[in-house]
Amino acid sequence: MGTVRKALIVGAVLGAGAGVGSALFVLVTPGEQQKQAMLKEMPEQDPRRRDEAARTKQLVFATLQEAATTQENVAWRKNWNDGGGGRSG
Repeated sequence: MGTVRKALIVGAVLGAGAGVGSALFVLVTPGEQQKQAMLKEMPEQDPRRRDEAARTKQLVFATLQEAATTQENVAWRKNWNDGGGGRSG
C-alpha cells in the first residue's frame, strides 16, 4: 500500500509541476499582435539593412569567384573592393 501511495504522490507532484510550467509558458508567450510588432522591428525588415546585406553578399560572392580564378590569396587584401593590392600567397 505504501508503494501505491508513494507512486500517487510522485504522480501528483509531477503533474502539478507540469501544470505550473504550462501556465508560466502561456503567461510568457507573446500574443499574435505582439509577435507582428516584434517582426516589424527586426533589423532585417529595414530596407537599408536589406540593401546593405545584399551588397555584402555580392562582394563576398565576387571575391569568391575571383579567388577561384586566380592564384592570389585574396583573403590578405585589406580592401576587398580593390582588384588587388594585398599580400599574395
